[in-house]
Amino acid sequence: MIKIAPSILSADFARLGEEVRAVEEAGADYIHIDVMDGHFVPNLTIGPLVVEAIHRVACRPLDLHLMIEPVEPYLADFAKAGASSITIHVEATHHLDRAIHYIRELGCQAGLALNPATPLQSIQELLPLLDRVVLMSVNPGFGGQSFIPYLLPKIRTLREQMQARGLAIELEVDGGIKVDNIAAAAAAGADVFVAGSAVFSQPDYTAIIQKLRQTAEQAVSG
Repeated sequence: MIKIAPSILSADFARLGEEVRAVEEAGADYIHIDVMDGHFVPNLTIGPLVVEAIHRVACRPLDLHLMIEPVEPYLADFAKAGASSITIHVEATHHLDRAIHYIRELGCQAGLALNPATPLQSIQELLPLLDRVVLMSVNPGFGGQSFIPYLLPKIRTLREQMQARGLAIELEVDGGIKVDNIAAAAAAGADVFVAGSAVFSQPDYTAIIQKLRQTAEQAVSG
């Protein structure tokens, strides 16, 4: 099932509550929240207080993507703020197994994200513990970047590995998703798509979310 997760990184922060409600009404499946620390990635965004504020107005699950290092000290705060799922980076901690178990203990779904050049081998042992894997299709840190084409074989390989092991895990692609490339990513095996500028740069959120979803669904069914 194709799911669209608008990233609030590209929203109008002066009207953040309105923007969240607008994309939900337009058909968003998740609200994707990028947390950056200015250390693990070269940008600084939001913390638990803003997530808590979003949680008060949101009806859809909050899909948190933590681009921070160290990550473990902040997991409880983000869970308490209202995260439905928490994805951390493979590259951001030396203790992935412990962190994933902790996320689950906090009552959240658990995910791992991989930077474009990080090999799939780094998560093989942990796949059965995960609810989602996020493959970065840009180098993390900024919105509005272009999709990296060499991620398509990586998406396909990971989907094949999941199917071979009978694992029902969401495969999320984050970075540069647009109408003109979502079909290729969906055909390769992705089923959750983070879309920031592709959604929030458009005047009609309903039309663009429908277009993204339909384009991906046609690629899968056709």
